Amino acid sequence: MKFRELGKTGEMLSATGLGCMGMNHGYGTFNDEESIATLNLALDLGINFWDTADVYANGRNEELVAKVLAPNRDKVFIATKFGFRQKENDSSFPGMPGSFFDGSPAYVKTAVEKSLKRLNIDTIDLYYAHRIDPNVPVEEMVGAMAGLVKEGKVRYIGLSEASAASIRRAHAVHPIAALQSEYSLLTRDVEGEILPVCRELGISLVPFSPLSRGLITNTVHIDDLASNDFRKTLPRFSSDYKENNEQLASAFAVFAGKKNCTPAQLALAWVLAQGKDVIPIPGTKKTKYLRENAASVDIELSSDDLREIQGIISKYPNTGMRYGEGALKLVNN
Repeated sequence: MKFRELGKTGEMLSATGLGCMGMNHGYGTFNDEESIATLNLALDLGINFWDTADVYANGRNEELVAKVLAPNRDKVFIATKFGFRQKENDSSFPGMPGSFFDGSPAYVKTAVEKSLKRLNIDTIDLYYAHRIDPNVPVEEMVGAMAGLVKEGKVRYIGLSEASAASIRRAHAVHPIAALQSEYSLLTRDVEGEILPVCRELGISLVPFSPLSRGLITNTVHIDDLASNDFRKTLPRFSSDYKENNEQLASAFAVFAGKKNCTPAQLALAWVLAQGKDVIPIPGTKKTKYLRENAASVDIELSSDDLREIQGIISKYPNTGMRYGEGALKLVNN
């Protein structure tokens, strides 16, 4: 495994991390035994950067990760997130009508204690605000998070899906180590203002869904998604964009074959090629895909490769929005 520095912290993290959400939240059926095997394999492969959140499976994702994290605490740099809350008796996905965001200082203090207990650890390595609360000044939220650092409950703090302006305001209160945002071949929002600001301030970009939620891998078929699969709520996985996206995935797979790698590996190699300050966290719950993702760090892409990849993406532009209207209101604020 190759390693990259987190911001200006001196912490060296595996060039590809592990997103744990799908192990028991959002993506069809779950198997705790396979997920635990995947976490243990991550240790063997040198993947030391793991990502979860308190909202995933209503806290059960943190509890699942803890089964491997706690006995191997010195081998893992653990990140978790706070802020999304469910209305009473509602189990909606984050960003759906049954959920809301709470970035209040009072909730920051409550949420961190619950995450520490579920993770069975004393300190969280990287604590993210899952979004920017439109009703709470970012300075107040980050000020509360900075208090957790002083108390030794958190080592570094991060933001997720924040605008360039919010990043600047937050960083003025306390150094921000990382910005976690969706970034992939099909989602490039951050390239305009956000990534340049991160680079100016020395903040790492941590892309989630670097495989476009599986769409670019040419292994996901929209018609086969389970009824409880989160992707069924996303425009890109609707029938409106099915033809475009299946043709795109197929064409991308052909080029991956020419490079002697899988589409997933090629997509990750592209993300990794965007800069040493980019540390993607592809999610998986299966050992097979973890091995595949880890091998992407050894793929070198030439300038010609990057141009050809861009050419393929440009031929199929009608991919659809990454989120529905409600969830989009909470990004880049």
